[in-house]
Amino acid sequence: MAQISLTFPDGNSREFDAGITAAEIAAGISNSLAKKAISATVNGAHWDLQWPINEDAEIAIHTMKDDAQALELIRHDCAHIMARAVQEIWPATKVTIGPVIENGWYYDFDREEPFTPEDLALIEKKMKEIINKREPVTTEVWERDRAVKFYEANNEPYKVELIDAIPGDEPLRMYWHGHWQDLCRGPHLQHTGQVPGDAFKLMSIAGAYWRGDSDRAMLQRIYGVAFQNKEGLKKHLHMLEEAAKRDHRKLGKEMDLFHMQEEAPGQVFWHPNGWRIYTTLQDYMRRMQDKDGYVEVNTPQVVDRKLWEASGHWDKYQENMFIVEVDEEHAREKAINALKPMNCPCHVQVFNQGLKSYRDLPLRMAEFGSCARYEPSGALHGVMRVRGFTQDDGHIFCAEDQITSETAKFIAFLSKVYADLGFHDWTIKLSTRPEKRIGSDESWDFVEKALGDACKAAGYDFEILEGEGAFYGPKLEFTLTDAIGRDWQCGTLQVDPNLPERLDATFIGADGAKHRPFMLHRACLGSFERFIGILIEEHAGKLPFWLAPRQVVVASIISDADPFVAEVVDALKAAGVRAEADTRNEKINYKVREHSLGKVPVILAIGMKEVEERTVTVRRLGEKQTSVVSLDEIVAELSKSATPPDLL
Repeated sequence: MAQISLTFPDGNSREFDAGITAAEIAAGISNSLAKKAISATVNGAHWDLQWPINEDAEIAIHTMKDDAQALELIRHDCAHIMARAVQEIWPATKVTIGPVIENGWYYDFDREEPFTPEDLALIEKKMKEIINKREPVTTEVWERDRAVKFYEANNEPYKVELIDAIPGDEPLRMYWHGHWQDLCRGPHLQHTGQVPGDAFKLMSIAGAYWRGDSDRAMLQRIYGVAFQNKEGLKKHLHMLEEAAKRDHRKLGKEMDLFHMQEEAPGQVFWHPNGWRIYTTLQDYMRRMQDKDGYVEVNTPQVVDRKLWEASGHWDKYQENMFIVEVDEEHAREKAINALKPMNCPCHVQVFNQGLKSYRDLPLRMAEFGSCARYEPSGALHGVMRVRGFTQDDGHIFCAEDQITSETAKFIAFLSKVYADLGFHDWTIKLSTRPEKRIGSDESWDFVEKALGDACKAAGYDFEILEGEGAFYGPKLEFTLTDAIGRDWQCGTLQVDPNLPERLDATFIGADGAKHRPFMLHRACLGSFERFIGILIEEHAGKLPFWLAPRQVVVASIISDADPFVAEVVDALKAAGVRAEADTRNEKINYKVREHSLGKVPVILAIGMKEVEERTVTVRRLGEKQTSVVSLDEIVAELSKSATPPDLL
């Protein structure tokens, strides 16, 4: 029999008969490993313990301690076990596909009667029964004709269609979880009992078209989550509970910030309170950029297709652009324009006006640019995913030897902004050259090293994302982690020699010759709409005082206190605090509850005692205790708190 050489993580290699399985290798190492093994990695591919190995390879055996592999298998097995449970309860149900997704899985079913929320508990109970049986999971490779006949005989038409879509050179793997069978690429665990019975939960039911085609059958999709242990599930469910409390759509309504409506899908109707946040944040960013040496510009929203063709966006991005056709006077045919989906080509037009010298570089150009991009209606999500948005967009035109210093400078700028807005936990990812790219390897080597050096110079580590850069240059991605552990990719810096080339941007170098500038696309917040949504959820609506749209409500306890209420409001406004009076004929507890729901940071209650002593009773959002403070003291304190951090 032919021999193969397998190399283990410790560097040692051993000879084995071709066709040996990872399960047999684990058993040969120790009985303990044979019992604990769940899968293997063979030459970088996740490998079922039952699959034969027929060539020389690097191999690693996995156990439940290997988080990534364990979670993938647990979630994949849960999908199959759930499908088995559904068919055992409702045998007429037809099965389709059940992939692993973030935190769990889903499975799509064809069933005449709709699933109900109560059915989820019934399915969970059946799943636990299957897990407790500890039945073996086995796999075979079948010929296509045999598999098609099997599924036709079992009235599973969706599986027959899936077989037709599988490439001919790919093995057709049939998996059994006990007596129940499914078509699957694998890998899977070795018996149903390896799924932690207390670490999964069925979450929701949704509709889904077969193969995502609205002309095909509407199926029923059941979502579930699964983890390695009960603690992981508990932590995840707590995070979801917190996320529901922090949902920016819910808080946006309670705080009267914005609304969306079907006449303008994916676009935001900002109310006075929400627009106050928007403009306060924009003013802050404008001051920060001005201090950092940016010049602010404003460019057209509707631009002729000729510019988009020259920039390359017409070919690569047209499906996401809103096209505008105009009957120009005396023109033979309609002029075709597009709402700008990004600002960069227009910024090059500003750069190209007039001769630029190397002494003008770096030129840092910024715009709060209103953009429009088509997003499918199903992808829209509050202010987080919209069609109309404004970017804190910036482009730095620089020479090659300025890339490192300008990148380091931007990282320092971004870190200050994030800290001012309450984000201290963020990471950097460096996306490197993709397989299809322009430019020489030497150029990519230089620029990738320049970005890495800039991160180090700014005092930050970074993760490398191999092959994730754009075709024209590498990029840095800045990812925030919020208060409940969710990651948000907001800031970016991307090196681009391509657009200046396409749009003929040049500067005169010290040698008197023309040179191409590099263009650094950079954004700190991303879009104001999305970032405000992130801010709302990060702070659960309790925004930093300087950013809160309604900072102080001065509420009367008795109508005789109304004149002093007005005096306090005037004093606070004069000190730069956003203050308003509530002198309605309502009990103070009612007023406090209402304004607390609206996330007003400070409520000042005033009765006759406060009038006589020229004091206020201070109630701070989220605190049970109150305090009595003199008028002068509270005005001084709140005036300082209302000052944006860059002006302190």
